Amino acid sequence: MTYSIGMAGKGGTGKTTLAGLLIKYLVKTGKTPVLAVDADSNANLNEVLGLDVEETLGDAREEMKKGVATGMTKDVFMKMKLEQSVVEAKNFDLVVMGRPEGSGCYCAANTLLTQYLDTLINNYTSMVIDNEAGMEHISRLTTNNIDLLLVVSDASRRGIHSAARILELTDELGLQISRKAFVVNQVKEGLMETIEKMVHEYPLDLIGVIPEDVQVHDFDLAGRPTIELDEGSKALKAAFEIFGKIIDH
Repeated sequence: MTYSIGMAGKGGTGKTTLAGLLIKYLVKTGKTPVLAVDADSNANLNEVLGLDVEETLGDAREEMKKGVATGMTKDVFMKMKLEQSVVEAKNFDLVVMGRPEGSGCYCAANTLLTQYLDTLINNYTSMVIDNEAGMEHISRLTTNNIDLLLVVSDASRRGIHSAARILELTDELGLQISRKAFVVNQVKEGLMETIEKMVHEYPLDLIGVIPEDVQVHDFDLAGRPTIELDEGSKALKAAFEIFGKIIDH
């Protein structure tokens, strides 16, 4: 049974960076193979993981709308495109959902993609889904039936409020999520007490904070994949401690 983790939070919280560190943690602790799914229309999880992406599932949807080759069924075409879109790495693979570029109905393509993606997932021990910023993915139910929803905020009132709304919406929609966890990321030194006061204003269960880390900033500026952060990273150490608390062993 694949252990699935969804990432959520407003833009700019470092959600995708944290998704990369989570994948690093799962690999290090032997919960492999891992399937990384970039479900953000502004896809950049591949940059965090240091991988090049040539095809997305959005590309497959577009191609199917235009028609498939003579003698090939839509089922066979979509299965082939899904296999081609999987980017392989050591102990983990990446699939980028992408987004449709044209107008019209994508129902048939989406149905086939869901069918084959469900089959693909069964080949992995763990799955990490990096969702879009905000709450759109929640309202579309793309974060349903998962083991853990990790909601990420930065050290701002707006970010914490957004996290509370996301968790509230999952309850309103009745999503099947086994566990929900809340993390505050990019916390400057000396702000812990202020953060705790803000969090207490909302129905949030804060499981940990991740400090601001100059190494993460330097990696980003240099275009280096943050999955390569070394053990001297304060953010990496704090993230691993949090993951150890909330992920089933």
